[in-house]
Amino acid sequence: MAGTYQQLPVHYIFSTKHRYRQILPEHEKRLWAYIIGIGDNKEITVYTVGGMSDHLHILLSLPTTMTVSNVIKELKGCSSKWMNDTFYTSSREFRWQSGYGAFCVSKPRLDNVVRYIHNQKKHHEKITFKEEFLWFLKTHEVEYDERYIWD
Repeated sequence: MAGTYQQLPVHYIFSTKHRYRQILPEHEKRLWAYIIGIGDNKEITVYTVGGMSDHLHILLSLPTTMTVSNVIKELKGCSSKWMNDTFYTSSREFRWQSGYGAFCVSKPRLDNVVRYIHNQKKHHEKITFKEEFLWFLKTHEVEYDERYIWD
C-alpha cells in the first residue's frame, strides 16, 4: 500500500497538577481556543475542548505522523507555557499533571462525546473528577492501581 490511512479519534482526559482549580472561568474560552490553535499548527484535528477548573477533556483525531503520547506532550507543553505567560506569575505556576487518559472513540460516537465534553459543568454537579476518571478506566477496561493514578 502506497499511503497511510487512519481514523483514530481519541478522547484525552487530564488534570491540573494536584488537581488545583487553576482554570478560572475567565480563562476557559481562551484556553480552549488556544488548544484548538495548537492542533491547527500541528495538523491535529481537534473536534472539541472542555472541562472544569481542575481538568480538561480534548477530543481529537490522531494524525498519522504523531503518537498518542506525542500529541498530548505537544498540547500540554504548549498550553501550560501559554497559561503561565498569559495568566500566571512565577510565584504561582500553572502545570498539568504528568499523566493522562486516552480513550479511543468510534466515529459514530463522536457527537455523543462532543456533547459529553460540552456538558461538563452539569455533569460535575453529580460526580467528582476522580469518580469520572475511574469510571472511564473501568468502562474502557483499563487495568490500573489507584495508588499510582493521583499525584
